[in-house]
Amino acid sequence: MPLEHDRSHAFRIPADQKVDLTKIDPKDTSRVGNTDAAHSFLAQAIEDINLLQDRLYAESRRSVLVILQGMDTSGKDGTVRSVFNATGPIGVTVKPFRKPCGEELEHDFLWRAHISAPKKGTITIFNRSHYEDVLVGKVRKLAPHADIEKRYEHINAFEKMLADNGTVILKFMLHISKSEQGKRLQERLDQPDKRWKFQAADLEDRRNWKDFMNAYELMLERCSTLWAPWHVIPADHKWARNAAIAGIVHDTLAKMDPHYPQPDWKPGDFVID
Repeated sequence: MPLEHDRSHAFRIPADQKVDLTKIDPKDTSRVGNTDAAHSFLAQAIEDINLLQDRLYAESRRSVLVILQGMDTSGKDGTVRSVFNATGPIGVTVKPFRKPCGEELEHDFLWRAHISAPKKGTITIFNRSHYEDVLVGKVRKLAPHADIEKRYEHINAFEKMLADNGTVILKFMLHISKSEQGKRLQERLDQPDKRWKFQAADLEDRRNWKDFMNAYELMLERCSTLWAPWHVIPADHKWARNAAIAGIVHDTLAKMDPHYPQPDWKPGDFVID
């Protein structure tokens, strides 16, 4: 097994802990073993996730919310493809959070997150999330400072409500280095099939890298809770990122231990003509 025995705690940010992202190496692979071991583990883990999700869907009592946050090119799309593509589509939903518009702007900032929260029996993946409102909102000053300060408490209360109603919340910050991001942005410019992903705003965010890291640190400090902890996943190596997240998702579902419901009848009670 390439990951440490307690995979979640290996990457978890304890509640109320001061966070310094400069002390967390985005290239670190020590907690997932070598490349071959991680790939082998990932292949088995995603098969198990599929089986566990099938039981979760059949049980239809609880749900899982996976939140993926990270700078551009950190691998949010790649994580979804690598960890969840083998999972039955009927019980998994991916919700991308883009710049709010239309009706979303006519409601509070958590409205679109709440209506996208997972139904019982399902897994929902937020590709970006309501945390954009304390990250991009903070760095680009899209709201008054006093309003943004209140949002951390509002987010914690919102997630506590989801947890109290049977939703297990897994939050992953994909921690990429500025140098690795530079390489991946250049790939988007160089490869025709990737150019559609490139946006000029990515470069603006890159110029504000330090401000974004400060915003992420504050987010991790204020919103890693007992009911919805944050995990910081080194993301410079895609294979290590995928193995780490798959391990935590797998172990979480295994701990939930969903069961197929038992009918109140016996197969022998029926005759198929």
